[in-house]
Amino acid sequence: MAKENNTYDKKPYVVDLNAMIEKNKHYRTTIWTGENMQLIAMSIAPHEEAGLEVHRQADQFILIEEGMGLCRMGAEKDEISFERTLMKDTAIFIPMNTWHNIINTGDTPLDLYTIYSGPEYDPGTIHKTKAEALEEPLPKDTDKE
Repeated sequence: MAKENNTYDKKPYVVDLNAMIEKNKHYRTTIWTGENMQLIAMSIAPHEEAGLEVHRQADQFILIEEGMGLCRMGAEKDEISFERTLMKDTAIFIPMNTWHNIINTGDTPLDLYTIYSGPEYDPGTIHKTKAEALEEPLPKDTDKE
């Protein structure tokens, strides 16, 4: 895992978010981390997925910037009953304790940003690939299948 020392973490910060998302080619890039919120850019490769997970202490917001996919959610990992198609400008609201997965169904990267209501990753975290992300320990409040 690469890390950047973002000197703007926990400080006021203004960014052209569309340009940041367009520039991001990594699986996960932490953009800003505060006490109670974190902004992350993601680029999910064609026909890949983020992976089924649940956050025990944070709500999550996702906005699709480019690409197409599916969002699946449910109360339990073996009870995924909610599914919606994703496309540009689709907003996703994930309550804490909800199992969820974001799946790229297209032939181009699924580019998005996500806001956690409590930080999930160490400030400056960059996972260049999903494989690199999977090598790291899970955040303390996250369970994955």
